Amino acid sequence: MKIFSNPIAFTPLPVTIITTIVYAALIIPLLVIHLVVPEAPQHGTPFAGVNLTEAWQDLQTLSTNFHPFNSRKNDEVRNWLLTRIESILHQNGISSSASASVSASAVDSPVHVFSDITSNVTFSIQGRLKDDGPGREPGLSVYFEGTNIIVYVRGSGDEPGDWWTAEKKPKGKGGVLINAHYDSVSTGFGATDDGVGVVTILQLVKHFTTNGQQPKRGIVALLNNGEEDALNGARAFTRHPISQFPHTFVNLDGAGAGGRATLLRATDTEIVGFYQRTTYPFATILTGDLFERGIVRSQTDYVIFKGILGLRGLDVDFMEPRARYHTEQDDTKHTSIDSMWHMLSATLSTVQGLASDTSSTFDDESTGNGKAPNGEGSDAVYFDIFSRVLAVFRLQTLFAFSVTLLTVAPLILIVIGAILFRVDKLYLFSSSKHQLQSEGNGSVSLQGWRGIFRDPIIFVLASAGVVGLAFLITKVNPYIVYSSPYAVWIMMISAWFFITWFLSRAADFVRPTAFHRAYALLWMFAGGWLALVVATVFEHRQKFGGVYCIVFYFAAISLATAIALLELFGLPRKSEYAVEIEPPEDRQAASLQSESISSGRVLGSSTEEQSREATSHSHDEEDADATESTSLLRNDRPTTFAHYTSPHSPHDQEPETIEAKPERKVFGEEQAWSWALPTWTWLLQFLLLAPIVVVLVGQIGLLALSGIYQTLADGNSVLTVYIALAVLTVLIFAPLGPFIHRYTYHIPTFLLLVFVGTLIYNLVAFPFSPNNRLKLRFIQTVDLDTGLNKVSLTGIGGTYLDAAIDSLPSVAGQQPKCSESSYGTGLTECAWNGLPPRVVKNSLPGAPPSSGYADWLSFNVMRSPNRTEAHFRLWGRATRACKIQFHRPIFDFHVDGAAEDKRFQTVAEGGSKEIRLWSRTWENAWSVTVRWKADRGDKRRGSGLDGRVVCLWSDDNETGVIPALDEIRHFAPDWVAITKLGDGLVEGSKGFLV
Repeated sequence: MKIFSNPIAFTPLPVTIITTIVYAALIIPLLVIHLVVPEAPQHGTPFAGVNLTEAWQDLQTLSTNFHPFNSRKNDEVRNWLLTRIESILHQNGISSSASASVSASAVDSPVHVFSDITSNVTFSIQGRLKDDGPGREPGLSVYFEGTNIIVYVRGSGDEPGDWWTAEKKPKGKGGVLINAHYDSVSTGFGATDDGVGVVTILQLVKHFTTNGQQPKRGIVALLNNGEEDALNGARAFTRHPISQFPHTFVNLDGAGAGGRATLLRATDTEIVGFYQRTTYPFATILTGDLFERGIVRSQTDYVIFKGILGLRGLDVDFMEPRARYHTEQDDTKHTSIDSMWHMLSATLSTVQGLASDTSSTFDDESTGNGKAPNGEGSDAVYFDIFSRVLAVFRLQTLFAFSVTLLTVAPLILIVIGAILFRVDKLYLFSSSKHQLQSEGNGSVSLQGWRGIFRDPIIFVLASAGVVGLAFLITKVNPYIVYSSPYAVWIMMISAWFFITWFLSRAADFVRPTAFHRAYALLWMFAGGWLALVVATVFEHRQKFGGVYCIVFYFAAISLATAIALLELFGLPRKSEYAVEIEPPEDRQAASLQSESISSGRVLGSSTEEQSREATSHSHDEEDADATESTSLLRNDRPTTFAHYTSPHSPHDQEPETIEAKPERKVFGEEQAWSWALPTWTWLLQFLLLAPIVVVLVGQIGLLALSGIYQTLADGNSVLTVYIALAVLTVLIFAPLGPFIHRYTYHIPTFLLLVFVGTLIYNLVAFPFSPNNRLKLRFIQTVDLDTGLNKVSLTGIGGTYLDAAIDSLPSVAGQQPKCSESSYGTGLTECAWNGLPPRVVKNSLPGAPPSSGYADWLSFNVMRSPNRTEAHFRLWGRATRACKIQFHRPIFDFHVDGAAEDKRFQTVAEGGSKEIRLWSRTWENAWSVTVRWKADRGDKRRGSGLDGRVVCLWSDDNETGVIPALDEIRHFAPDWVAITKLGDGLVEGSKGFLV
């Protein structure tokens, strides 16, 4: 058939088919990689000492109950871990030593287990910046007693003996730290946060203690306790002498409930090089950049190891689904052995590389302040390609490449343009060609300007349409993305595609031009160049490597644009074209006029004669070389365009040349000279543009979507999520812009129907579901002085929060009080009188819980005479977590038994309005001394201090202990998930004034 005569011609059918196939071939694998976790090996022992069946059973045991730091189950988990480690070492025939302190002797023991029940740490958390001036708002202070478990696997190159008992830095090249936390939140079982990390470390301990697997560098396996409450466990680890041994680290955590383990961030290029060893890398530097700049607000122990200890390392985490994060669905039923294997395999290969490294890459002089002597790495840029290859290079390299592109790419286009101008083939920007005619000087229309402003207008209108949809959804059904992110994205994609195609085809119908593709690429080049300028500034000043996609995007555009200019060399010279198309009588008259002006020309052949001779010679050659493939019509020139028409009628030519000159066809009503443009170069341009853009930007888009679409329940901006999706849509599909005017109507029409369907769905569908539940945050506060208790839920206000509260029987007849929450922007807190908690057993059996409130918490406070200083002694029943809250900030405090560490600031910059106290023993009594500043003009320092003493209860493993929480879980709609608001589920408090 004629339409298949050239399968790569720039005609509707090939363009439609090829571009669709390429996009599908790129996007489908990206989706599969993002949504499907690589299958775990069928045999359970893929590496020496690693047993997946055993690891999965450990995970099930670990995540049987809620086990926050302030729960009895936490102690049970800790004891189980110590027993499990002992069992692993015994199974491998390893003689180990164990101690609860650092003074035990373990000369040359291959493994030493520290059950650290001595380290404590005091630190502060800064308040936010003031809105009305310089400085910060008051922050808070923390005193924490750690219960970490540390396993040291001695390396073959490590210093012998119990070197950690010495008051000095260990010798040798330093070791590798692997960290996970074994506490969960009070409302989650902790299967992925951070059970998978814990069982990964158990398997690594087993692997490196297997015969023949001793590492060259020693390994410190840290199972810390208290991460969920402010990274307390990692801070306590910094107080242990063995914390001075590692030079590198791998931190394992979870911010979702499954999927692939993602490399969220890394300290430098050199450390990422070891992550390249993994079979299925999953990473982009953009996530790290967002963490570094506070755009992603949650934190992991990574910041402690990097910031306090100065280690160089990686942060590997689960990212989604966020709706199950910190809820009871963070269990083994909602994750998989495949996800566990993905984290385990990536960690094992990375640690194997780090532990076997004998170079001096991570050895150098210490930067001081207790930080490791591991040198300084270079800023990294990294991203995976189809989760098979990890590209890693220095940010400095990206910057050099960006600067080169900014200067060289425009110069190349300018040089090509200058050559085209020199050889008289620059049809772009040319409206006509000046030519001598019989009636005087005239011009031949070239229509080279046609379509020059078409692409930016279409781009702006299509992009505006997608952004308009973002505003529309935000206004009508703002939370639909929470459960249906792909429905929203498909709506935007189909809208952008159809608008762009419709406007392009309409413009092409009204004013057809062969330069639609060239001008579109030139506009993309101009916009890309400006974007690259901004990206280069970010690279240099902000050390922001996440703009790598812009750099490669522009590089692809530059190559495609250069090809668009090179195509023009296939056109005839404009002067020759002008001579060729003018009538014969005008041509003869112009020739005579030219001869009269310059007699010197009489001696030479005219341009027309030379052209005729060349044409005649060419035809003679064609006649001589005819084969069976030669057209039966002597003058019928083959063409790759299916919809070509002849640019000129036969009567426009001299009679004797009609039979001699081949028919020249153009596509539709495009310019007559376009017959000479190559018909295949569009495919090269498209293949340069689409794969690079779809793979790089598509990967970022999917990761960004995973990271943000369910953060709306945390108070993140709704509009920002939809605008981000709109921008990603435009960036991913913009490479179709230069080619979309050649599309047939079939796919755009289908996408129009898809758009209508998804738009209706996104506007009317309920935004939450049992698989994508809305998270509401619970806390119950009890005034132990008055006996009043208040239950509150915090979350997205309005219909959804009201529906959850109205479903509760205890709320009947009450009017909950709702106000704006300080937890997150746009969140609402609603409170009502709730069912009394039973977190402390009543000394009077059968008596109501309120009768025993006074015994829950005891304290006394005494002020020093004539000083702004007070001494507190406090303790709570059935708890090991309390806090003191002040109505005015304090500027100094001390807890009896607290260690001093200059690396930690004990009071925040603007003072502290709260001291959190965590003990490793139950019903511990804390002795705390606080100091505050007197009011101005108070020379006698008579200014008082008031506030509340609060204790926390977080153990919800028994039904009936917190009846209000039991009621919500039982009666709330199935699209609601309950998570914690603060460190405790129940807070009981008493007031004080000194």
